Amino acid sequence: MLAIRLPPTIEKRLERLARRTGRTKTFYVREALLEHLEDMEDVYLAEAALERIRTGEAKTIPLKDVMKRHGLER
Repeated sequence: MLAIRLPPTIEKRLERLARRTGRTKTFYVREALLEHLEDMEDVYLAEAALERIRTGEAKTIPLKDVMKRHGLER
């Protein structure tokens, strides 16, 4: 179970969409979440990885070394 607070303008748009299409607000919130969750995970995980690199906690590997390691040298 999940309860969320939405800005009134978004709530009204969601209610209008649900009413016009005969679907529930929950349906549309679920669809939006499923559609965008993976992208949001990618962004936040990438930001965390970048921060670890900036603080020196993690290191980068030059592309040429990665290509060599995986037999992709030209």
